[in-house]
Amino acid sequence: MRRQTLISALGIAWTIFYAAFVVWLYATAPQTLAEITTQASSAVGTYQIDQARFDAARELFRREQHRAARDEWARADPGGRDARTQFYIAYSFYREGWGRLYNDDELFRQGIEAASRALSLSPESALTIDDPELKMHAAAELKAELEQGVERTWDDLNPLKMTRERK
Repeated sequence: MRRQTLISALGIAWTIFYAAFVVWLYATAPQTLAEITTQASSAVGTYQIDQARFDAARELFRREQHRAARDEWARADPGGRDARTQFYIAYSFYREGWGRLYNDDELFRQGIEAASRALSLSPESALTIDDPELKMHAAAELKAELEQGVERTWDDLNPLKMTRERK
């Protein structure tokens, strides 16, 4: 009788686990097997980025190859769960979209989304990056700069705007 109780308990436990897995799959809606493993490791708390790809992306960023850097960061952080990586992605949108006469609004909007993700992923929502190559170190500062770049004001017609410096 004891063996039958054990088998029944294991069957119930397996059924509950399987049902929870199906509900989790339905809720997260992963598209690939890689997304499933990424989301599962994130849920367990073992999510890590590919540091080699991150460093390679930073080198591309420093050489002003912003799109290639964003692609590499996307591969380094496939789940989009690392605040530092999302900050750099937002910064690359800023650098690529910045112009002396006008800013590329679409790139700035994508940068705002990435900066918002970075802020939401940082524990204190006060993400600060210690990189001497950057002129902005706080995600909130970067987001404010991107939002200001999208706004339409009379200052946009100021000819002295051409002397401003990219951050």
